[in-house]
Amino acid sequence: MSRSKPPPPGIYVPTVLFFNENEDFDVPAIKAHVLRLAQAGLTGIVVQGSNGEAQHLSHEERKLAITLTRETLDDYGYKDVVIIAGCGAPSARESKKLCADAKAAGADFVLVLTPSVWVKRMTRDAILAFHRDVADHSPLPYLIYNYPSVTAGINLESDVILELSDHPNIVGTKLSCGSIGKLHRLTSAKPSSEFATFAGTTDVLLQGLLSGSAGAIAALPNIVPKLHMKLYRLYQEGNLDQAMNLQAQLGQGDYATSKLGSISAIKALISQNFGYGKEYVRTPLRIVTAEQLHGPYHDKLVELMTLEKGTP
Repeated sequence: MSRSKPPPPGIYVPTVLFFNENEDFDVPAIKAHVLRLAQAGLTGIVVQGSNGEAQHLSHEERKLAITLTRETLDDYGYKDVVIIAGCGAPSARESKKLCADAKAAGADFVLVLTPSVWVKRMTRDAILAFHRDVADHSPLPYLIYNYPSVTAGINLESDVILELSDHPNIVGTKLSCGSIGKLHRLTSAKPSSEFATFAGTTDVLLQGLLSGSAGAIAALPNIVPKLHMKLYRLYQEGNLDQAMNLQAQLGQGDYATSKLGSISAIKALISQNFGYGKEYVRTPLRIVTAEQLHGPYHDKLVELMTLEKGTP
């Protein structure tokens, strides 16, 4: 197997997926969201990530989410925007099927969580074997998704990720563990041109870039994508004072979003401020209504959205 290429550096967003009240897809809102993100200049979109409620979708719905994203990007001239498809599943067999589906639906890369149903059985050897097996069969280049909060505490060590990075089809990782030390160990061992290490949250975006990351795959760009691209440009230009000031504001916004209710709160804020979509999520997630969005955390996000609307 020849060596696959990693995704280009930049800012990626794991998109929220909009539903109607009956929990069916709200197709116009899904397309409107993809278009707004692309117009903001984001490098890529992650479909079926944790923010996209992938675990709540059928296989057919997962394929449809990718297809709608690809069609929207292509129809509006954003063919260069990268699509990464979340393909984690409880078994290697299902993950392989999701990877094949992602290719057929138009994705460019896959992002795969470590299975966590049988936590005590997920030894180092089992983890290595799982990712290598699925990567062997994936028709798309493969990123490892490290997110202890949704994998029952499984937190891949840098040594494990580096060992997996030698696989010719494993080209990067998303670190939602928030560890800059781990990120820096990875980037100092392998540059992003060889193995792309992405910060998984906005609150360590600039810190990750300073440590050699390929950028970030983060939830907050669902709300303020232009501000994330502005920070990325400030970093590239070497304007670190302004970048650090903006990082502080975005870090506050990242924290505020989690306090307000994460996925449903993101949808409610988008609905309030950008004119599409509703706050509906699939149960057992709980809806955050517009009336619940008040107080200091909401005020922080209102400040950010005001800046976003004034950013060219």
